[in-house]
Amino acid sequence: MKLAAIDIGSNAARLQISTVLHNDDLVSFKRVEYVRFPLRLGHDVFNYGALTPESEARTTKLMQAYKLLMELHEVEGYMACATSAMRESSNGQEVAKRIEDVTGIKIHIIDGRKEAELINDVVVHALDDRQYLHIDVGGGSTELNVYVNRIKINSKSFKIGSVRLLEGKEQKGAWRKIEDWVEDNIDSFQEVTAVGTGGNISKLFNLASKTSETETSRSEIERIRDFIAGFSQEDRINKLRLNADRADVIVPAADIYISVMKWAGASKIIVPDLGLKDGIIQQVYAQVKKRK
Repeated sequence: MKLAAIDIGSNAARLQISTVLHNDDLVSFKRVEYVRFPLRLGHDVFNYGALTPESEARTTKLMQAYKLLMELHEVEGYMACATSAMRESSNGQEVAKRIEDVTGIKIHIIDGRKEAELINDVVVHALDDRQYLHIDVGGGSTELNVYVNRIKINSKSFKIGSVRLLEGKEQKGAWRKIEDWVEDNIDSFQEVTAVGTGGNISKLFNLASKTSETETSRSEIERIRDFIAGFSQEDRINKLRLNADRADVIVPAADIYISVMKWAGASKIIVPDLGLKDGIIQQVYAQVKKRK
């Protein structure tokens, strides 16, 4: 059985197709297709408050392409979710409806709480009984979740993200709100380890020296951030071989991860290869299983 997830973010839209594997009673998912395209919907929404006709046309074309890929893979179930940019757009719901009329793909515009819940469903498997602060930085929002004993104690979505920072459109007082929330929700008498998800932390982690297969230090993330910041946009693309839509947002994203870790007193960060798309796949599997 193959299932698919479409994640339409503020910076890029992703399609992931996974095969369901059964090993006795253990169910797992193996990625067989992954496509990422930089739509940059956040540029429209954070500057003008709405999606432009050009962005709608590009998104429609991309959904048509994703639909063809899903048909070729004979996907049995899928879900498309849109996050910060589309949910803040004044015409987000109308655009989603028009795209559905053309492509047949229904786009679910989810709120920050649902977004965090879907990511939580997969991230929790990478944790043990210690205290963790999960940081998920997207293009338009940052989701924070505190875990103790693999139980989510609290969570909050903030209107600050890599594209929003790049455009200078972060919510007024957002940095202070995050700092206060972290101070109120982290037990300073207990060691805390950060967990990072999102495309930017994955790229930073790939470039960093690691203390284990999934872990590195805050100081190493800071070093990589400063290293990248020392290059021009053009050199980040040509010399560091970063995608153009990653090259300009990776430093603002790093600033969020580093700041949150400092406020929490976290010196280490775990970066599992997981994200919203994996949570969507898991939910689709539950729905398909229920239908059968």
